[in-house]
Amino acid sequence: MSDRIIAACDGAAKGNPGPAGWAWVIADAEGRPQRWEAGPLGRATNNVGELTALRRLLEAVEPGTALQVRMDSQYAMKAVTQWLPNWKRNGWKTAAGKPVANRELVESIDGLLADRDVEFRYVPAHQEDGDHLNAIADQAASDAAVSQEPAGTAHGAATVPVPAPGRTAPARKAPARGGSPSGGGAARAGTPRTITAKFRGTCPCGQPYAAGEKIAKLGNRWGHPDCRPAAATA
Repeated sequence: MSDRIIAACDGAAKGNPGPAGWAWVIADAEGRPQRWEAGPLGRATNNVGELTALRRLLEAVEPGTALQVRMDSQYAMKAVTQWLPNWKRNGWKTAAGKPVANRELVESIDGLLADRDVEFRYVPAHQEDGDHLNAIADQAASDAAVSQEPAGTAHGAATVPVPAPGRTAPARKAPARGGSPSGGGAARAGTPRTITAKFRGTCPCGQPYAAGEKIAKLGNRWGHPDCRPAAATA
């Protein structure tokens, strides 16, 4: 069994630029989440969020640790692997002669990668049965962009974020004319749609729910379906 730690990182921006955040999640060699962190960036671009997430992840891992980094951003991955050598040779100019965007972040990551055993792996975002660590990082970054508050294991979080269904599901087909997306009637007003939790978490009511338990969207969080009225007035 490999001793390489598996991790994922992601950034998010609600608008580009807009309120932004970053996040990473670290798992053991078998892919089980161990710890995570997310933070706000104020107003920034999605690319800044992606690069910041990678920098924060590398800062959180000891330099001598073999690491696999899973990312859904080809820009961030290529920036620090394929494009970086040419940028440095060209005096931090692109092939078109323009200044490299986000140079400070890229230089910082370049320094953190020195003498490290890091394997990068691209994973497509928002895929049904996609990479679960990427989905967690994606959700945590999105939550941080919305809340503009830090979160994670070091901040007292006992569980990892639960990815919303839309972050792991395929795009829905367009409905037939005059029909609903699901092919049936609309859900009754006030009836929350439930899913099966893939990971344990904490409801807005403060009580935990277990993996495999039915949960519903309560505002911008997930929790017990019966807690929806209370969450709506919180």
